[in-house]
This record gives sequence, structure tokens and C-alpha cells, in this order.
Amino acid sequence: MSADPFADILKFANAESLVTGGFTAGGPWAIRFPAPDKIKFFAVVKGHCWVSIEGEAEPVHFETGDVGLLTVRRSFVLASAPDVEPIDAMELFSGAGRSTTQLGDGQDFAHIGGHVLLDPISGRLLTDVLPAWIHVPAASPQATAFRWLLGQLVDERDANLPGAQLASAQLAQLLFIQILRAHLQTSDLMLAGWLRALADPRIAPALRLMHGEPGRSWHLDDLAKACAMSRTSFAYHFRARAGVPPLTYLAEWRMRLAERALREEETPVAAIARSLGYTSESAFSNAFKRMTGNSPQKFRNASQKGPRENPSFRSQDTYAMRTASSPANDLVEGA
Repeated sequence: MSADPFADILKFANAESLVTGGFTAGGPWAIRFPAPDKIKFFAVVKGHCWVSIEGEAEPVHFETGDVGLLTVRRSFVLASAPDVEPIDAMELFSGAGRSTTQLGDGQDFAHIGGHVLLDPISGRLLTDVLPAWIHVPAASPQATAFRWLLGQLVDERDANLPGAQLASAQLAQLLFIQILRAHLQTSDLMLAGWLRALADPRIAPALRLMHGEPGRSWHLDDLAKACAMSRTSFAYHFRARAGVPPLTYLAEWRMRLAERALREEETPVAAIARSLGYTSESAFSNAFKRMTGNSPQKFRNASQKGPRENPSFRSQDTYAMRTASSPANDLVEGA
């Protein structure tokens, strides 16, 4: 692993961003979108609109360059004004054979959207620390990068050049990273977890050390010294930001790495134990069973049958499998 927890967990979650559509509009308009089964992102590339999200008290005004990220299953409405009666997105996109459409003369407004695919199990490392809704205004410090990325995404969509789909996917991945970076600037509003700990410059050095060498026998003194804090102060601040004590975080991260190795590799259990700092296979097996409810070998055997047969894959139905959504819903979701 690297000493970059942010990159580690994005890779671990298999985060993959895709641009799936967009639309233009003119005059009064409003579209109601169904609750997405993946993380949804969208941006205004021309004009402005109102965004009304199920469960939120007030609509949010989006200007050109604003970007939104919806991480939960909630329906939402995009509209030229909050009082316009919305039409159902399925009527516009389902069965149309395309991922873009036009309302009215299409001269006032332009939108681009997509979604983020995550591993149905390890993706929870990311979704569990994100709020339901993130709005990054064009006036934010990240606006310059957003403007360039959105401009490139529109160019790739319209130019139809060789490799456009691949280029769009890479640009969308950069956009997702920039949204998360913007979110890191609002650490006081973040949920307790690794992302909030990473956003705190006092705590982040310890997080980087544990990710850089997860198999090292870290002690509280080592981590506190790296953060230039006393043991007591470090332990208090780490738990307040990460939601768990430092060495508990390390143990849980080791188990995540162990789960991945057991699912994806044929490495012997004893070798996995040594790589993660355990002095014996039995010590590792006991820790793994205590934290996951299964022995390493049972976990490996079950994972080979697929996640739905593995009793240790908890709450996996909350997150859509990569092959679970229908083409029609993908079109609606991306628009």
C-alpha cells in the first residue's frame, strides 16, 4: 500500500466514474429523476437551475460550473424554477436509444451527468464516510479545475473523436476526485471516519504512516510523535475525527487488506498474516474471526462462491452490483 490513504481507499473501493448523458433546455422546464442505485454526479455547464432533493427542506440553486454529488437513493428534480411541474425522466430517456435529450429550444441550459461504480462490498469504505449530498459551487477554490474538466467532458461528448469514451471516463474520474477534495475542505461538517481524519492536518500524518506500513508494529507513542502531540491528546483527537481509537483503526484496516487478499489471491493464510504484522497464523486467524465472524479459510471459501453466498459480506444489497441496473435506468440516471 502507499502512504496516501485517499488513493488507497479509492483503489480499494474500485471507484470508477462514468459520464452517462446530459440534456439541454430552454424556457420553463423541470425533470424528476428516480432515486439512483449508484453515486450520482451532475454539473451545470450552461445557465442555471434549481435542484430539489427528496428529504432536503429547500431547493438549491445551481449556477454554471456548479457540481453536485448524490450518494444515497433519493429522487430529485432539476428545474428552471421551483414551481414548474416536473415531467418524469423515464418518459424522456427510457427506450429512446440515446443518453441526451432537449427540452424546448435547448438554448438556456446545458447539463452533464454520470455515476460512480463501486465494489459492492469494499465500496462501503467510501460511502459510509460521505454525506447524502455534496454541492460544490463554481465559486469554490476548486472552480478552476472544475471548469477545465467540464469543458473537456463536453468537448469529448460533442466531438466524437476516437477514444472519446475512454477519455470521458478518465476525465470523470478526475472530476470525482476533485469533488472529494473539495469536500475535504469542509472537515467540520464531515461524518466521523477516515476521510475526516485525513482532512485534519494534525491527525493525517498518523493515518499516512498506518497506510504506508500496515504490517509494522505501530505503538501509540510512535503515532503521537509523528503528529507532534502527546499520547492523550493524539488519542482523543484521532478518535473524535476517525470515530475509533488509532490502533482500532489500524486493526480494521488490516482486516480490510486481509479480506481483499483472501478474495483475490491464492496467498497462503500464514503469508497474509506475516505481511500484516501478526506473529503467527493462529493470532491472525483469531483476530480475523473476532472482527468478521468467520475464519480466514471460511471467508476465502465463501468468497469464491460469490458475495451473495458469503455470510460475512454485510449490507451488500445496499450497493448495486456492477451488472444489476437496467440499461434504461442507466440512461435516466446519467441524464
